Amino acid sequence: MIAEAGFNPLHEKAAEAIKRLRDFHSVVSANSKRAFPTLVMNDGAAAYRDLSMRARSPTHEFICNAWKLFEAIKKEETAKGYPGPRMVIATGFRMRGRRAGMDHSAGQLASIMERYQNGRISAQQAIKEATTVSRPFDIVPQLQANFAFTKAYVAEAGGKNAGLGGANCFVDLAFFNGPPPPWLRVGPIVHWKNERLNLSADFAPILGMPHWKHPEGGPTEARDGLQLAQHLAGGIDVLAALKSAPRKSHRDEDSV
Repeated sequence: MIAEAGFNPLHEKAAEAIKRLRDFHSVVSANSKRAFPTLVMNDGAAAYRDLSMRARSPTHEFICNAWKLFEAIKKEETAKGYPGPRMVIATGFRMRGRRAGMDHSAGQLASIMERYQNGRISAQQAIKEATTVSRPFDIVPQLQANFAFTKAYVAEAGGKNAGLGGANCFVDLAFFNGPPPPWLRVGPIVHWKNERLNLSADFAPILGMPHWKHPEGGPTEARDGLQLAQHLAGGIDVLAALKSAPRKSHRDEDSV
């Protein structure tokens, strides 16, 4: 849409495209929460969550929240005659990242707090300065070296040619310890593979999710974080590998 305006937001044909983009951001914002944070990049969004090593409920909740977001965006889009969104819910390891040490605003905030505590500036002035602090560099640690994000990005970019076409929400079947569960209605399974990156997964389009609530701990068909890690790692004993890994400081330790 914005191409028709020559990527010029001042062009008369750009107004509809810009409104569509802002409406998309509003829907994503309304469906984001602490247990389902998102990062928006133009007309795309990434949601992420670490799964529990013991409970299945976070796995189920993430899939439910992703489906609710997809449905909300689809409703907004199709009501206005647009094609609709495509979503890929994928699994994968991530290395633990951290913002500290790369956050150049930390020193500015520390200076504001020090001057306020010493009585050199008022609370009002401290708040005013804090709201104007800007970061010359920013990062979302959870999305760095995040290979679920990698898989989702590559699979979605493949689109119809990769078997993942249309305005559909595709879920990675590795989330489950068997066939798709009865609380999830899905379409035909897509055996997806990217030869260049040696990535593969079985995806299925979600057609509906009639049952939302399950017993405490989550549905038995969903894998918890440890079960999923073991599945992704193949023959590697995940717990043994983590225990034998070189110990690092809590600031620099990597994890999966």
